[in-house]
Amino acid sequence: MSKVSWCAFSAIVTGVVLACSGAVAVAAENTPRLSADSVQVPGYYRMALGDDVTVTAYYDGPVYLQTSVLKNADGLDLNGLLQAMYVPISKDGVQTSVNAYLIQQKDRLTLIDAGAAKCFGDTLGNLVDNIKVSGVSPEEVDEVIVTHMHPDHACGATNPDGTAAFTNAEFVAPKDDADYWLSESIADAAPEADRVFFAAARRTVAPYKAAGKFRTFEKGESPVAGIESVDEAGHSPGMTGYLIGSGDRQLLVWGDVVHSHAVQFKHPEVSVVFDHDPEAAIATRMRILKYAVQGQLWIAAAHLPFPGIGHVVTDGDAYRWVPVEYSPVR
Repeated sequence: MSKVSWCAFSAIVTGVVLACSGAVAVAAENTPRLSADSVQVPGYYRMALGDDVTVTAYYDGPVYLQTSVLKNADGLDLNGLLQAMYVPISKDGVQTSVNAYLIQQKDRLTLIDAGAAKCFGDTLGNLVDNIKVSGVSPEEVDEVIVTHMHPDHACGATNPDGTAAFTNAEFVAPKDDADYWLSESIADAAPEADRVFFAAARRTVAPYKAAGKFRTFEKGESPVAGIESVDEAGHSPGMTGYLIGSGDRQLLVWGDVVHSHAVQFKHPEVSVVFDHDPEAAIATRMRILKYAVQGQLWIAAAHLPFPGIGHVVTDGDAYRWVPVEYSPVR
């Protein structure tokens, strides 16, 4: 044992601090600071949904969006709305979470959405690492179900080298969404700037198709036993939410129903530039928010502040988000 470590040990055991104080001080001075000032704790949060279902939220990372992506917002003080909710804003834009959710039904593991990998930059792509830290191996996942095929929801299912990130899982997508984003003819007719999204979708599903592990489901069908589908088309042609649980412990994993919690709960008529069909997206948001309130549903949301779990409540003529309170799993 070195002089420094032995003195430190002796000081602890005998209480003779003075003899070692100089050595300990030198050691402390020369020891690099831990990276606690730059690295966040692992991004996962578990919640029981009844006796047989557990939901784990995973943080893929933040993406930064300029307020200019918000549309149909004429006359609104967007900065004021954001500041009123203390939303982090930097030169890169408004911090927006990208979340995914693992549903455990007894011994079955279903991942809903897969994060962005590095498709949207280096701030994202933490999903697989956080899954591992939570005690789950990616090989244990039975299926990856996406709400829609946008890169920040699907890219993470495939590694940068083109192999499947979840080697034993099926990749499951809403048929209307897959038919659109995997269509070469639609991609060829799309604006040049949009073609990268079609290419990303094709690349994501390629290893699953090659392994015979890609499938789709029709609107209204249940993609997996114990999980119901909820139509959320608008933001993407076949965007779908997933309802899990029963009685007063039901949870809806929604797709991109809300991008900005500070703006769109108070003003659900505000759309985003990414909406495939803005009018349909607004109508879907109105319908789903009302549905969430009436059913007193738990919500798990892709782009609400991590863990993205909570309730929607009415607030005058609009709505308000009530995040989950940190608590034991059961």
